[in-house]
Amino acid sequence: MPVINRIAGLHETMTGWRRHLHAHPEIAFDCVGTAAFVAARLREIGVDEIHEGIAKTGIVALIEGQGPGPVVGLRADMDALPMTEETGVAHASEVPGAMHACGHDGHTAMLLGAAAYLAETRSFRGKVALIFQPAEEDGGGAGVMVEEGVMDRFDIAEVYALHNAPGLALGQVLTTPGPIMAAVDEFTIHIEGRGGHGAMPHETADPIPAAVSMVQAIQTIVSRNHYALDDLVVSVTQIHAGTTNNVIPGGAMINGTVRTFDKGVQTMVIRRMEEIVAGQAASFGVSATLDYEIGYPATINDAARAEFAAEVAAEVVGEGLVDGHSGREMGAEDFAYMLEARPGAYLFVGAGPGAGLHNTRYDFNDDLLPIGASLLARLAERALPVGG
Repeated sequence: MPVINRIAGLHETMTGWRRHLHAHPEIAFDCVGTAAFVAARLREIGVDEIHEGIAKTGIVALIEGQGPGPVVGLRADMDALPMTEETGVAHASEVPGAMHACGHDGHTAMLLGAAAYLAETRSFRGKVALIFQPAEEDGGGAGVMVEEGVMDRFDIAEVYALHNAPGLALGQVLTTPGPIMAAVDEFTIHIEGRGGHGAMPHETADPIPAAVSMVQAIQTIVSRNHYALDDLVVSVTQIHAGTTNNVIPGGAMINGTVRTFDKGVQTMVIRRMEEIVAGQAASFGVSATLDYEIGYPATINDAARAEFAAEVAAEVVGEGLVDGHSGREMGAEDFAYMLEARPGAYLFVGAGPGAGLHNTRYDFNDDLLPIGASLLARLAERALPVGG
């Protein structure tokens, strides 16, 4: 059961939708034009209900099947990134400083394509809830939609999402039972010393040696404070201090990210960071504060739904292109909030060769549109079989 013929026939239409969205990117919750475009297409498609203004610009649309049954949710993210596009394509971003560098334009177009097919054929029972979500990249729009009650309001029983994966063979599908993406936290350390002349360091409380020592000590959290087989990443990504060569600055800043799967590991990292910051500050005669911000939780697939999703993917792209036990990665995804609220699965779908995600030269591969739309549609049909 390969790509659905009716959806293959929508390839040109989906490409047009996708390229329009690509040229008009919007960031975080400010997906006003994007949501209006999606709602207009949904009205043309003929879905049964459209609910707008969820999490500011999110949409949930419902398609009714053949008789009563449960509700399956299919989610697409709509937001872009604050980046300047360098692709040179005809449909490149027309918005300075914003671009679809993660393929959410393609995700939205795929879900619209699946919606067009499902609304036309209705070869399922129950209902399909189409979830168009803002602010995946920044703001946790999925969490806001859950907090605003979408799962209960629309009685969603299970939920699925796809993400394109440049570098994987076109149509290759990866998923796994249990954790598939990590929790993501952010930390910032502010160091206050006493500045002065670079030739007279004895008259200062230099924040730079303190910052360097803190960074070195933070690296020992992974190597010396946790069990080696528990996945953990602690990365310092920014250090800022000073303005010129002969002035010892009065302060410094350190920033970074932490990726975990286990809440116990996360708690340990926070404790050790607090101890390191306080201890190193005292030893160098400076003051320091740690701001630790807990972000998206780990994305955890329901085991049974992940197995089911892999089976459906094999029907669409062939068994040879599906790995249902692909393992987990240290990236993060706010679909985690939806999987905390309801069982479901998250899948990566190969987009073929090309620039990677979050790259100024990235562009979604439109050849993936009928594959992804077919997979979304089949997930709904198989989860809601007529006569089941």
